[in-house]
Formats: sequence, structure tokens, C-alpha cells
Amino acid sequence: MSREVLVELARRTVAHARAGTVPQAPEVAQFPASNYFDPDRWELEMERIFRRVPLTLGFSCELKEAGSYRALEVAGVPVLLTRGQDGIMRSFVNMCSHRGAMIMEDGTGTARRFTCPYHAWSYDQEGALVGILDRDEFGEIDTSCHGLTQLPCEERAGIIFGSVTPGSELHLDEYLCGYDKMLETHGFADCQFVGRQQVGGPNWKVAYDGYLDFYHLPILHKETFGPDYSNKAIYDAWGPHQRVTSPDHRILDWADSPEDEWTMAKINSGVWTIFPHISVARFDAGGPMYMVSQLFPGDTPDTSFTVQNFLAAFEPNDEQKQALAKQMEFLLHVVRDEDYFTGNRIQKALKTGTKSHVMFGRNEAGGQRFHRFVDELVAAEDEEAYLSLLARSDVTFQP
Repeated sequence: MSREVLVELARRTVAHARAGTVPQAPEVAQFPASNYFDPDRWELEMERIFRRVPLTLGFSCELKEAGSYRALEVAGVPVLLTRGQDGIMRSFVNMCSHRGAMIMEDGTGTARRFTCPYHAWSYDQEGALVGILDRDEFGEIDTSCHGLTQLPCEERAGIIFGSVTPGSELHLDEYLCGYDKMLETHGFADCQFVGRQQVGGPNWKVAYDGYLDFYHLPILHKETFGPDYSNKAIYDAWGPHQRVTSPDHRILDWADSPEDEWTMAKINSGVWTIFPHISVARFDAGGPMYMVSQLFPGDTPDTSFTVQNFLAAFEPNDEQKQALAKQMEFLLHVVRDEDYFTGNRIQKALKTGTKSHVMFGRNEAGGQRFHRFVDELVAAEDEEAYLSLLARSDVTFQP
């Protein structure tokens, strides 16, 4: 079924490429400029988006073995992901029950137990408290009540989804709107995790706007890859999640071949985003690879940070590793010195308050959809309103 959908969408894109056309939104949309810097608005986004919706925390291929873990910060919450001896992926608040110390430093590794660096209390891979230093002298406590605080966590399509709010429900089926079936076409679960790097940026929405925006590609990136790409975009949506493709002339190189010869690499191309903070881009570095960007808000409305994760659809040899290293350096440069350099200047200019609104054109339907969903989530005050919003999400393909 996923291939049938992708073939149908490829036919549509081919038709636009031949006709020199592109779908458009009904009208130009405007959104308050203050949404990018107002601290009260930002606090609501943290509460009603990043502490409520499922987030992409990691990748199954990175944490394949029992005892493997990843520690990271998500919306101000220290998170510890770990795969137990039973093969189950679990997520915990990375905080000791004794006095609140962070147990593991940010990063990845393997561990049979997680030991607090402050007083050496230790926890097993299922989060149970299994060791107390000088237990007889410490005093009597019920260890079964003082394990790590568990967080919701579930794997789909080779991606680890989770929440940073203890006791919450993911409602993952409702949230994904079938998008996980499309993500499965990338084969993330069978990839090799081959690299990671991080870059600081502006307000998370300024940064995310860029991932949905092809309009800027030949202009902002004129010194790097921009001249090779079209500024035309086609947006398809599964609820809040969007795929961005372009009616680029290169699609005509294979459009006349029989449809059963259209490879998955051709028909699932484009930029795939997972709301509210993921962008997936495919590239070649001696073989097919993916850069999966995890965008997280920083400590203030003016900041964010993006973790660039690199997944290879094969086991790289030494030559391919060298090609990957060069590509990683290039992609860091593009995002840091072009996208986020410009984004930080946008952030500074918007904060002057001299423009009341920002605009998204009829050719920027993806940005319009993103900001409308952000607005609706912020307005959804309680769980009932949130679930009602998810129930109204649907699949939308641009003709």
C-alpha cells in the first residue's frame, strides 16, 4: 500500500514537472511575529507541544544490543533511553532517586547498570534501584518505590518515539495518522548508525521553517548546493507530518520508464518531516545515507539546538567513511553558516517588533500548515481538546 501511494504521488509530481506547474495554497497567510519570541507563548509551546506530543528520541539501529543506552536532554528534561536484556526499549528521567543527580552524561554507550556519580546508587536496565552505598548506615527504605522515573516510549519504523511527561499516554496511532507506514519505506530499522553532530540555532520555529521551505534554496544556498535545486515545492501531509518534494526537471530522467521499475529511492525522495521537530533528508556518500535532524528548543525563546544524526543503508567501508566525514562537514557548514546564521539574524530582527506579522505565500503551504497546527495545539488547553485535535487530523495530498 505504501508503494502504491508513493507511485501515485510520483505520477502527480511528474505531471507538474512536465507542465511547469505547482500546487498552491488558497491565499497568503500571516502569523504574529511575536510567536517567535514572546516568552509566554514559548512557555505554552513547551507545555502543550514538547511536553505533550510524541517526540523522536532516538533510533532502533543505534540501540540494537541489550544494555545499549543514549542519554540526552529534551525540552529541559534529562532523558535516558536503554534497551533491556528482554529486548524492550525503555525511557527514564535521567535522575537519581536519592538527591536528583543526573546519572549518565549525554551520549551513548553500553551498561549493565547505571550508577549515580554522586553517591554511587545504581539502577538496572529496567530502572529498578539495585544498589545503595553503605546501605545499613543509610537507613531503611523500600527500594521498589525508588527506581528511575519511567517515561512513555515506543518504537515504530525504526524510530524511538517518547514523551518527557511521566504517566502520559503517547496516543501514537492517532498522532502518526498512518505516517509510520510511509516512514517504513526508508528502512531505518535496518540502517547502520554512523555519526552525530550538533549545531545551535534560533527559535525552534524559525529553524523549523527552513526545513519546510524550498523557496529559499537557490538563493540562501547559492554558494553551496542551491543552484542545483528548484525553489518549487509540493507538500503532502499525514496529520501534522509533511513530505516536501519538488517538480524538479531531474524527475523526468526516469519518468518514462515502466512504473514497476521506479525504485523506492526515486519515489520516496524529498524531505520528510515529523512534527514538531524532525527533518529527514537522503543523500549519497559512497552509498545511500540519511541525515535525520532532531530540533530541540533551547533554554530561552531565542535559542534551539539541532542534533544531526547520520544513518547508512549499508555497512560503510573505509572509503565510504571518509566520504561520509566530508559530507557531514559540508552539511554542518550549510546548516550552521547559512541556515542558522540567517535564522539568528531573523530572530534578532523580529524581536524589534517593527513588523507585526510574518507571511507565508501560496507557494509555502507547508509553512502555513505547520503554524496553524502549532496554534491549534497551543489553544488545546486539556487532554480532551488535544485528543479532539488529533481526531481531526487527516491525510492531505496536494493535487
